[in-house]
Amino acid sequence: MATRVGTISVETENIFPIIQKWLYSEHDIFLRELVANGTDAITKRAIYARTKNMEIPEGQVDVTVYRKDKKITITDNGIGMTEEEVERYIAQIAFSGASEFIEKMKSAANKDDIIGKFGLGFFSSFMVSNLVEIDTLSVKEGAQPVHWSCDGTTQYTFSDSMRKEVGTTITLHIKEESAEFLDSYKVTEILRKFCDFMPHTITVYDAD
Repeated sequence: MATRVGTISVETENIFPIIQKWLYSEHDIFLRELVANGTDAITKRAIYARTKNMEIPEGQVDVTVYRKDKKITITDNGIGMTEEEVERYIAQIAFSGASEFIEKMKSAANKDDIIGKFGLGFFSSFMVSNLVEIDTLSVKEGAQPVHWSCDGTTQYTFSDSMRKEVGTTITLHIKEESAEFLDSYKVTEILRKFCDFMPHTITVYDAD
């Protein structure tokens, strides 16, 4: 696949930095959002597999901390995505009322309460990252692995991926000011706080 550059669809030029500034009161919620997405993908794979009479692997989400390389990966063995699906679910933000969204973010007593209503969980990753990459392979027959990357602007890039297994890996290149999250103990505590109720196994690894 040739490298392809696209632009995230937004209704106002400044909506992306507004998301970064106001989306969350606590930056550690990015882990909850990304792990929750991973567990949802596992559930979707199980449903899809039953309709196709396919084997269903045990669901697993792995969070790996690379302190030296200043990155964190979140890997699931869920349903995966095609290039079209990445573009549809990740790369295109369509607010029917951007102004209303902004006003609600400014006035909400608990900003986390309205996150789900706008489907912005994935973009919490840009609270702590200066570059986010996705490598994914869909469970669908004949699907090709896809690599997507975005540096926190409205431009993103698709290219070939080397991923061999069905599922998705999200790689967060952590900002200097967010280096506190490059601590596997802290990551474990955050996951215990937010993710103990999730239905699949979540494991933290320290790559260093």
